[in-house]
Amino acid sequence: MKNFEFASPRAESEAVGLLNDHGGRTAVLAGGTDLIGLLQADLAAPERVVDIRNVKSMTGIREESDGIWVGALTTLDEVLAHPLLKPYLSLGQVADAHHAIQIQSSGTLGGDLCHMPNCWYYRNGYGLLAMKDGESLVETGENRYHAILGNRGPAKFVNASRFAPALIAWGAKVRIIGPGPEESEVVPLEYFYISPKSANQGNTILKPGQLISHIWLPAPKPTMVSAAYEVLQLEGLDWPLAAASVMLDVEAGIVRSARVVLGHVAPVPWVSQEAASMLRGQSITPELAQAAGTAAVARATPLSNNEYKVQIARTAVKRAILKAVDQLEGGL
Repeated sequence: MKNFEFASPRAESEAVGLLNDHGGRTAVLAGGTDLIGLLQADLAAPERVVDIRNVKSMTGIREESDGIWVGALTTLDEVLAHPLLKPYLSLGQVADAHHAIQIQSSGTLGGDLCHMPNCWYYRNGYGLLAMKDGESLVETGENRYHAILGNRGPAKFVNASRFAPALIAWGAKVRIIGPGPEESEVVPLEYFYISPKSANQGNTILKPGQLISHIWLPAPKPTMVSAAYEVLQLEGLDWPLAAASVMLDVEAGIVRSARVVLGHVAPVPWVSQEAASMLRGQSITPELAQAAGTAAVARATPLSNNEYKVQIARTAVKRAILKAVDQLEGGL
């Protein structure tokens, strides 16, 4: 780990100003569950680390007429406990699936959304595109945990956020502040992520000196139901092999609108219009859920060692749909 300056601002404008020094060669510290590992592996070598944990405006959850604002520093424990988040069942399910209590108590929602890929090539210093001598290490090497969708370009990693699929299914937006001290914008979360085409691109739209301050969720209607389903190889500090989140607006047993989002199968959270369109205007049955799962992975292009993920992703979609309407046997 290389030496760096440490700063602890107490206001958003102060945090943005500190991040813009040193030519943007800075890093944000929130819960630290990802950054500490990146620093220790020299994958991040900032000249200054900006600890935002004392920026009070980025904490808390407040209700407005059209939805709620969730501070980026909200912890997983708070996601589970806060009454304003109870209607968003899929978020609580994702938080509860983090079986490590240290992650639940210190990990933050904003940190999860910005978690860098767990690709072992990236984590061993080969960059997001995992290239060596102009060749893709993923294509020719071990790729069992890599992308099965959206992988025709150079990016083969899978997006690491566990909350993004559920939030996107709910139509969440993120408030981004910076790089100017008074600059901010609100963008749909599904457009926050990008699949890099070159080595100088990141995996989000964040520019140097920018960070997420809040997440916005639309006000839920009584007819809206949601669920998340993750396929985990192990308990504890494990990452999903594939995941799916759904949000359904069901009136008189008929799906009026639907959103289906897959996780850990592509370089970005994968919104499946095909699966959602199959559900609209229909009553949910196991057969329909199975068909929607099949539609969600119809365009999959598995790599040499990860074809098994197609079946897992298909099943995750099916079970998330059935879970949302309380038709999943055993509630698993």
